[in-house]
Amino acid sequence: MHLPSALRSGRRPRPVQPPEPPQPRSRTPVLPRAPLPRHPVRRVTAAWRRSLRLRVVTTTVLLSLLVVGLIGSFIYVRVRDGILSARVQSAVAEALSGAQLATVTWNAADPPTSADVYNAVNTQLGNLAAAGGETGRREVMLLAPSSTSDDAVLFSGSSGRNPPSIVPESLRASVRAGVAGYAYVTARAVDTDARVPALVVGAQVPILQQDYELYYVFSLAPERATLDLVRNTFALAGGALILMIGLIAYVVARTVVTPVRLAARIAERLAAGKLEERMHIRGEDDLARLAASFNRMATNLQRQIRALEDLSRVQRRFVSDVSHELRTPLTTVRMAADVLHGYTDDFPADVARASELLQTQLDRFESLLADLLEISRFDAGAAQLDLEQIDLEPLVRRVLEAAEPLAERRGSELTLQTPYAVVLCECDTRRIERIVRNLVVNAIEHGEGRPITVTLAANDRAVAVGVRDHGVGLSPEDAARVFDRFWRADPSRARHTGGSGLGLSIALEDAHLHGGWLQAYGELGRGAHFRLTLPRTAGAQLQGSPLELGPSRTDPIVSIGMAYQRHGRAT
Repeated sequence: MHLPSALRSGRRPRPVQPPEPPQPRSRTPVLPRAPLPRHPVRRVTAAWRRSLRLRVVTTTVLLSLLVVGLIGSFIYVRVRDGILSARVQSAVAEALSGAQLATVTWNAADPPTSADVYNAVNTQLGNLAAAGGETGRREVMLLAPSSTSDDAVLFSGSSGRNPPSIVPESLRASVRAGVAGYAYVTARAVDTDARVPALVVGAQVPILQQDYELYYVFSLAPERATLDLVRNTFALAGGALILMIGLIAYVVARTVVTPVRLAARIAERLAAGKLEERMHIRGEDDLARLAASFNRMATNLQRQIRALEDLSRVQRRFVSDVSHELRTPLTTVRMAADVLHGYTDDFPADVARASELLQTQLDRFESLLADLLEISRFDAGAAQLDLEQIDLEPLVRRVLEAAEPLAERRGSELTLQTPYAVVLCECDTRRIERIVRNLVVNAIEHGEGRPITVTLAANDRAVAVGVRDHGVGLSPEDAARVFDRFWRADPSRARHTGGSGLGLSIALEDAHLHGGWLQAYGELGRGAHFRLTLPRTAGAQLQGSPLELGPSRTDPIVSIGMAYQRHGRAT
């Protein structure tokens, strides 16, 4: 009769668990993002780096502002030059025409007398100032050739509010030379004390066989008002245009960025383990094809992950079953080997040697079986911590004393560097001792007979144990895989300590069970450094390690504490 293996081994068969009912699909929240900094500049910088929509809208608005500003400035300059050019042409023409008329009028008497000229000039200046029906737009000055003060004004039309000093000296010099010209100045308004832009046009007028200077002062207040209106209109229209462009850019960016954000959220949910998440497909455009491709990728990933999970589950079940199945026959073989080992002295030399080899291999087999059972407990989530507050230094010393015979056989010298303060930590003594033992034995095995240093360090929040050897070392690829189960950097390398290949994997699981870190760094031919970091208080979150791991440390191993001795601390 064929019996199940569980009954043959004397154990009850495991009951078959009914499949769990499918759980309702829940909405997974998006992974939280780091909060924005409080400092305004850093806050804006962080928002700029994180938001694609903000960068698109801001860049579009800034470029639009630049283009609108350049075009508006160009148009405004052209309009201003056109208005001023037309005003200058008309003012110069009017001034020259007035000068010719004044010359004819003022020299019409035959022969002219001073009184006749005075009367003619007085009358003609008033007519010139009021010409064109634009009272207050112009002012007329008649200056003697060498006049430099206000007394030199022989006749004045209009209000006469502006002194001759408003006429630039360069313009007066040009008029004295017989060349008509103009200049832009700032003058008083006719009806107020306000300063307004003005245009001064000058020409030479002969009176009584002497050359005088005739100046027209034209107010440019209407032209300035026109230019202000044009500028304000451009600014208003440009602002409205930029606002519309910003709104359009926002809508376009929202249309394009929203599917990308949804894809990022779905990817975060997939990374969190929700493999059923998919993107909604709308339309037939490029974004729809992106969503379809993303969904196909997610489906393929889900299928492969499910297959790997099933394979991993079968492997864990196999390891657990094999480990339990081997315990009973191994116990029987161990009992028989112990009986044979007790009579080793009575056996011939070859039989005694075989008995010793059997005992050694049984020890290795039991160690491998214990590691497999421990791994199966981690996989099943059944590992528990027996926490107590201890001083790590005595624990590390016990491990070093136990490993000292092996180190002597390999020619390695063990050194312990400790801080002067007590290194207290709330942890599981058995598991931490196993971690340190695995690290020390691993360093001895790969240290090639060179010195090995164990370092203890601590701060207010964490404690650390570092094991440093100077042997074959690790490449960056090896450091990333050194904690994998049954992994070896060089499979052809002969083993001297008979390890199972699970020591570092178990050490990593023990470290994670404490909420700690187990990390490795190495360089080929220069050795490796393994660092265990634990929180001082169980359940606390680690923020850093008190011991440097990589090459940034100068020589932290020899700069902390004192050297290890087998019996007590060095003094």
